[in-house]
Amino acid sequence: MNEPRGDYTALLLDEGHSGDAAVLDRLRRDPAVVFVDRLEHQRDTLRTLVPAPAPGVLDETPVWAYYSWRRTVVRLLGPTAFRLLRLDRNRNKVTAQEQERLRDVTVGIVGLSVGHAVALALTLEGACGGLRLADFDTLELSNLNRVPGSVLDLGVNKAVVAARRIAEIDPYVTVTLWEDGLDVESVAEFLDGTDVVVDECDSLDVKVSLRREARRRGLPVLMATSDRGLLDVERFDLEPDRPVFHGVIGDVDVESLAGLGSRDKIPLVLHILDAAQLSATMAASLVEVDETISTWPQLGGEVLLGGAEVAAAVRRIALGQPLASGRCRMDLDRHLDALTDPPTPLHLRQESADPGAATAVSHDAVDSLDTVDAVDTVVNAAARAPSGGNIQPWTITADDEELSISLAPEHTTVMDVEYRGSYVAVGAALHNARIAASAAGLLGAVTVHDGEPWLPVATMTFGDGSERELTDRYEHMLDRTTNRRPGVPRPLDDTQAGLLAESASREGARLCLVTDRDDIAAIGAILAESDRIRFLTPTLHREMIGELRWPRIDSLETGIDVRALELDSAELSTLALLRRPDVMEHLGAQDGGRALGKSTADRVASSSAIAVVAIPGSTPRDYVRGGEATESVWIDAQALGLAVQPISPVFLYGVERAELDRLSPRYAAPLERLRQELFDVVGAKAGEALAMVLRLSHAPGPSVRSERRADRVRRRIS
Repeated sequence: MNEPRGDYTALLLDEGHSGDAAVLDRLRRDPAVVFVDRLEHQRDTLRTLVPAPAPGVLDETPVWAYYSWRRTVVRLLGPTAFRLLRLDRNRNKVTAQEQERLRDVTVGIVGLSVGHAVALALTLEGACGGLRLADFDTLELSNLNRVPGSVLDLGVNKAVVAARRIAEIDPYVTVTLWEDGLDVESVAEFLDGTDVVVDECDSLDVKVSLRREARRRGLPVLMATSDRGLLDVERFDLEPDRPVFHGVIGDVDVESLAGLGSRDKIPLVLHILDAAQLSATMAASLVEVDETISTWPQLGGEVLLGGAEVAAAVRRIALGQPLASGRCRMDLDRHLDALTDPPTPLHLRQESADPGAATAVSHDAVDSLDTVDAVDTVVNAAARAPSGGNIQPWTITADDEELSISLAPEHTTVMDVEYRGSYVAVGAALHNARIAASAAGLLGAVTVHDGEPWLPVATMTFGDGSERELTDRYEHMLDRTTNRRPGVPRPLDDTQAGLLAESASREGARLCLVTDRDDIAAIGAILAESDRIRFLTPTLHREMIGELRWPRIDSLETGIDVRALELDSAELSTLALLRRPDVMEHLGAQDGGRALGKSTADRVASSSAIAVVAIPGSTPRDYVRGGEATESVWIDAQALGLAVQPISPVFLYGVERAELDRLSPRYAAPLERLRQELFDVVGAKAGEALAMVLRLSHAPGPSVRSERRADRVRRRIS
């Protein structure tokens, strides 16, 4: 073993230390030595990191790194700041916590041809804090087809070439060299203090000895071969009795392996690599060894791929992630042979629809179910009511005598706790039915029942009455729609605020109207965090994504047309990532995803007001009343020229802590806190519940309006 030397490690100098200052002064007087000082640029970049580094990191003492082989001195951040900045772009494929764990890992690499690529990948990724490199050979011109050295390194020991490259990337990585390589006797010493072993040497006796000693010590062994991207993993740390090389060469005599020539090694190499799995070019080349070629071929790109494979495996082992013993092949040629056209992104497929059709808001289109029959008009008006995710959780039936609205529990969701959201939707449908019945002169008595599933929640007897106030709202009811466009936060006047409050009061609810900008911002933060939790809770995420409908791909009779989300092209493209449960699982494991609610926060910030419908209790009848009030406020707000968007935070219908536990076990406590914060900001009273949150803004009209299913309405013939 060789001790660390200045001809392959950087000499780190602290200008505040008298001895180091003297060395720096001597180097400055040497005209052949170049000084490079980009420290302030490094510090400026460090300050831009998110989250901002701690003050102690920003103030860490810098160092001068002297690279003797380059006759150059470079000023660098101290070790903590350097690592934080250099590895910042790893996040969050590797989290900050994982990066700290990797710093304690030492990897031993035997053989520095393929091994150079492995050491390079590990260093670039910060996948270890220490490297032990062993190779007796020097760099030759014929090595430069696969070793990332240069002609300036010819004649230099391969381990030294690799160590210099590492030092120039990160001088804080501890590197120890065995420039004489390894033999059977030195294997044990090399493995002292090593956590993971990488075998890239050519000597079969060393290969076997390395594995036997690693097995004795419980160390995992990795090997990459360049042909067809083979990665070999032997988890002796998990399987202490596992045979070396997976048992494919049996119990060989190590002494008999020493000194074998290239051609003599071929039979054993074929057993190790599995001859049947070799590429045709490699298999043919092995036949030509010592005839038309001197040894087996290796390509630089395939060697670099091997370095990436091993680095990924080291990360898994070091972080305790799943990695079994065995082997796999990442065959580039096979994948290149299987190239296919990518699928057209969903957001581009829907753009092929006629733009005019996408933006049209036509009564003829929406009223496709309407007939001259007055009862049908009432039924179809009820069916136009809003519901969470446009799930239409009702069955609406009517004959010449009465209309009834029943709960359809098969259309519920997890967020629809105790069907409270469905009761709100039924209340909205009932309100629409009352308006249409009044306009048709059919208004009669209304009864709200206890609301057992599949039984009528509300009935309206057809009579001959009408109410001017309801009749005057008929056209506005037909126009009512969701508008998610960002708006202009122009304030409401007192008259508008009074009309909306009265609109809720008439239906037995209370309107909490928030217009203060700071309070609106606070509500935006609450709703954004609720959205983040919805994304990160698997069941809620699955249901949320399941609500989305893509034109020309899905039926639009239920769910939310993606065009109605009013997303710009960047947001729509990002949606492809947000749809993926594996991405959400990864963010959830880090308790990340702070940007998941940004769209909601931005839209709330563009609001003129936030209107929250409060109801006196949490019985089914209360929520039906809340639904009527919500629809009443919505219709009147839109008649005043306001854009209206309903927002249902995850906790909206979770009244008890146990219900929040069922909604999102991991985030029940934050949901309870958010619920209380919203109550406090909007001024909800003790004993009240919230039926709906409406965002009111001044915005252009929506791109589309939701369609409705015909099979949720039934006309009985008397």
